[in-house]
Amino acid sequence: MDEKKLAESLKNIERVFNIKLSTLQKKSFLAKDGNNVRISKYDGKPDEVFISKVKLDNKFSADYFRNHLAGFLSELEKEEVKYLHIFIPKYQAFKSYFDNEEYFYRTFIEGIYYGNYSFNLYKSEKKDLKELNILFYADDSKKLKSALNKAEIVMHGVNFTRDLENEPAIRLTPDELASRIKTNLNKLGVKIKVYDEKEIQKRKMGGLLAVGMGSENPPRFIIMEYKGRSKGKKRKIALVGKGVTFDSGGISIKPAQNMGYMKADMSGAAVVAGTLLAAAKAKLPVDIIGVIPSAENMLSGKSMRPGDIVKTSSGKTIEVDNTDAEGRMILSDALHYASQQKPDVIIDLATLTGACVVALGEFVAGLFTKDQKLSDTLFKLGLKTYDRLWPLPMWDDYHIQNKSDVADVKNVGGKWGGAITAAKFLENFVDSKIPWVHLDIAGPSFFNDSSNYSKKYMTGFGVRLLFEFLQENSKRK
Repeated sequence: MDEKKLAESLKNIERVFNIKLSTLQKKSFLAKDGNNVRISKYDGKPDEVFISKVKLDNKFSADYFRNHLAGFLSELEKEEVKYLHIFIPKYQAFKSYFDNEEYFYRTFIEGIYYGNYSFNLYKSEKKDLKELNILFYADDSKKLKSALNKAEIVMHGVNFTRDLENEPAIRLTPDELASRIKTNLNKLGVKIKVYDEKEIQKRKMGGLLAVGMGSENPPRFIIMEYKGRSKGKKRKIALVGKGVTFDSGGISIKPAQNMGYMKADMSGAAVVAGTLLAAAKAKLPVDIIGVIPSAENMLSGKSMRPGDIVKTSSGKTIEVDNTDAEGRMILSDALHYASQQKPDVIIDLATLTGACVVALGEFVAGLFTKDQKLSDTLFKLGLKTYDRLWPLPMWDDYHIQNKSDVADVKNVGGKWGGAITAAKFLENFVDSKIPWVHLDIAGPSFFNDSSNYSKKYMTGFGVRLLFEFLQENSKRK
């Protein structure tokens, strides 16, 4: 923001609050270095004014205001503030970074929701809730109103997802996951079916059964169906989410360090549920099928073993080489089921491989598809929403690494390219005529230092991305 525009903004503050900033105070605002300027103890209201100076350089991104406000609100918790007035700058200056004016406004509002999120259900001493009234000011009040409505809907989905991800596994068993999804989505008109272990067995979902057989908490197969309200033919999108409510690794047990994070190995499932919740609230005119295979991967005398051969619902067999490669096994049955529903597109999300985090880091998800158009669309939406994706190859050369001498496919592909070989494994269970995308969200689903809103809790990564994708698809026939 240059000095001329900053001076205009100060005049606007004076007009709205009917106050007069002194010449000295104005000079302080204009001259101060750094991003944030704070001035207080002057006559009139508000009590304090914060000005955020934005530099449009190569460090600026579409996440700037979301991230900035999330951090600001977290800090504000330490102070006694009852009213917060937020003046959104003119869209024109930021046009090249944001898709449209309404979405530009939304990033500010989403930042408030992120900054206000916490997960403290299990603390015996709870902080008293503070009332904070937030007022937004923007050039286009109609677009601001629309942005407020949409942001509330999307962030409800994000927060529902985060609550599921952050819930300890002792509470969130496969059955409890199904129950919470049913409770929250049924009332929005989403039809829910839950298959118990007997029905799973009847349907010969051997991948899901094998992973869940070592646990006292039996597996569940959750189907969500949302019908968009609109006349004529609608697009049908299938969303599939890995729902491992706790992953010990099984007999191929994980190291003890950070094993507690594996309560969120059901993040793919949580994202699918949160996205459907948001889509139903927004009444998007698109049909959505949500499919969640859910199990605990535990260690017991009944656990699957390395060397076992498992027959899936597709009829294909899997050689178990490593019991810690369980996510792809439960997804084999889910992707086959999704294919049978004949959707226009299938997207699966899974915290599938540590190899993806090694390749791309914690801040971005791996994008795997042979459909270039889909890849381009999702990549662009990732930049727009800042649920960022990076494409990795899906060449058939990688198939050989999953080859088994005793079954149709092996559940690990060797030492190299682990994220890619996992995606190639999944490809075996998808109808090749249906456009399909696999998103490996193992990095950004877990808390990390990429932003002010991802430092403490599991992140809900993927809901904003998928909501935008569904919105775009609702415009297509």
